[in-house]
Amino acid sequence: MPPEVSPSHPIVTLSIQFLPQEPPRSVANQPPRHKYHQGTKTMVITKKKLIPILFFAVSGISILRILKISAVTSFSSPLAAALPPTHPRKCSSRTPACKNIQSVTPGPSKNQHVGATLTEKEYRLLSNLISLRAPCNLLIFGLEPLYLNLSRVNAGGKTVFLEDNPEKITRISTNYNDTRIYRVEYQTVAGDAYNLLKRAREDPACGLRSGSLKNSSCPLALTKLPREVYRHKWDVVVVDGPRGDAHDAPGRMAAIYTASVIARSGNMTNVVVHDVDRMIEKWFSWEFLCDENLVSSKGKLWNFRIEGKSNSTAFCPAKTI
Repeated sequence: MPPEVSPSHPIVTLSIQFLPQEPPRSVANQPPRHKYHQGTKTMVITKKKLIPILFFAVSGISILRILKISAVTSFSSPLAAALPPTHPRKCSSRTPACKNIQSVTPGPSKNQHVGATLTEKEYRLLSNLISLRAPCNLLIFGLEPLYLNLSRVNAGGKTVFLEDNPEKITRISTNYNDTRIYRVEYQTVAGDAYNLLKRAREDPACGLRSGSLKNSSCPLALTKLPREVYRHKWDVVVVDGPRGDAHDAPGRMAAIYTASVIARSGNMTNVVVHDVDRMIEKWFSWEFLCDENLVSSKGKLWNFRIEGKSNSTAFCPAKTI
């Protein structure tokens, strides 16, 4: 007989089941959580790359704004932008009025200098200004071959050149479009500039409302110019003479002072001064034409707009406030 088994000690049979091994997952079947982590990491890297790009973009915009402001204050004003391109009236070589200017080209090429003075951009500003105001009364201190083309731009107007160099007058001549060339003499040299400016500030005879320019006792006043210079009202006055390039050479102090007085005797006159990179031209332009009247510029050429009718006795009222 088999042995008896006690009911209080049941037989326990251990059963171990082996689950089948799960095959390895491919990269494509990775859990979404891991994929999201990778995406986040990629986005962070993209932002880091955008930071220097945005920095350079903002810096570039700032630099462009600074350059624009500099261009306006140094010389690009709304008036200059509004000036139309110059289209000089055609002149037939068969007419006597044109025979003296046929050899003169319409304008200098880029970066080319006219004689020893105007560049292409400077000439364009000047010719555009005259084109805007033509026909007008145009007075020019100094004489360069290319300036004869300004007579063509000013067709129907009056153009007068004032030159102290007899060789230039002999070499350059024209009778086009009511154009006249006069020889003038200057009694002051560039080396006298400082003392003349100091005296002009102290001498009542050099004041704005001190009487007739022709009869003035101010040492800066040009009192022996042709009569028509005093008789006419001038719309544009250009100061590019005399030389003023040496201590003992005739300076432009008197020309700038006289131009400023002439300008204030009309309604509205543009006074254009060349070679403002030189101390004398800069000093006397600020003193008698005034920085608040500067409306445009190119290179070494400054364009002032002077309102003629004023009760002020000072050339630059803003300086006396």
